[in-house]
Parts: sequence; structure tokens; C-alpha cells
Amino acid sequence: MTISMYQTSAPRFVNTLGNLSAILDKAQAHVDAKKLDPAALTAFRLFPDMLPLTRQVQIACEGAKGAVARLAGAEIPQHPDVEQTIGELKARIAKTVDFIKTFKPAQIDGTEEKEIVLRIQGNDVKFKGMQYLLGFAVPNFYFHVVTAYDILRHNGIEIGKRDFIGNP
Repeated sequence: MTISMYQTSAPRFVNTLGNLSAILDKAQAHVDAKKLDPAALTAFRLFPDMLPLTRQVQIACEGAKGAVARLAGAEIPQHPDVEQTIGELKARIAKTVDFIKTFKPAQIDGTEEKEIVLRIQGNDVKFKGMQYLLGFAVPNFYFHVVTAYDILRHNGIEIGKRDFIGNP
């Protein structure tokens, strides 16, 4: 039995983004219950040279929608990085999930050898489809989702592994 490129990408991105949205619900509930300034949470960084929560969520969304679009040969919609509130971050996630759900397996399956070219730090980096998906897109996506999780957990949001994994 083989695992398809579609099954490895779109449903996993949708599931994990849904879990991230639910985690953000818990963050909003925490902010509301404690009467905290939500900007202190959305602007929080684990370390001064790391990106804040808002950018972690934005990059996770960009990575997920970019991966499925590149593999399918579709245009990647541009979403300006303007979110500042938890509600706005949740809306960004919802927009991303809606976009990913427009793809069908036939658009992504069979792209294992497709050439994917990314511009990274001013250089073109070439990948084959599977190498791109499994060696770059998926790890990058999870890196930013887990960093968002870690920022929230560090700030006292009562979340755990079950929140991160959800119902796979």
C-alpha cells in the first residue's frame, strides 16, 4: 500500500490547522478569563531573535497553502500579513483551510517527481515533489505550528499533546 501525495499533504494540513484554531480558542478564553492584553500574547516570542505568535501562524498558513498549490500547479492566493488579534489569526487559518479543501486528490497525486522551485534567501532551490513535500514543506509547517503551540503553552494556556494532535 502506498501513501499518496494528497493524503500526505492536504488532509494533514487541514487537520493540524483545525487543531491550531482550537488551541487559539483556548488562548482567547484564557485572555478573557484573566483579563489580559491579548497583544501581549500575539506579539510574544520565545526568544528575542524568534518570530512572534502572529508570524508563526501566518507562516504555517502560507506553508500549507503554498505546498498544495505548488504541487497542484495552482496559483497561490496572496494574503497580506496584517493579523494582530487571535480572532484575525483564526480567520487566516479558516481562509487557508477553505483554500486547501478546494483541491482534489487527482490534482496532487502523481507529483512525486514534479520540479518545484522555491526562491530562498535570494537563491533558487530545486526540489522534486516528494522531496519538497516531505523534506521541506511538511517539516517547515510543523515547525511553525509547534512553535505557536510552545508560545501559548509557555504563557500558561492549558493545552497539551491531545490539543496539538487532535483527532487524526
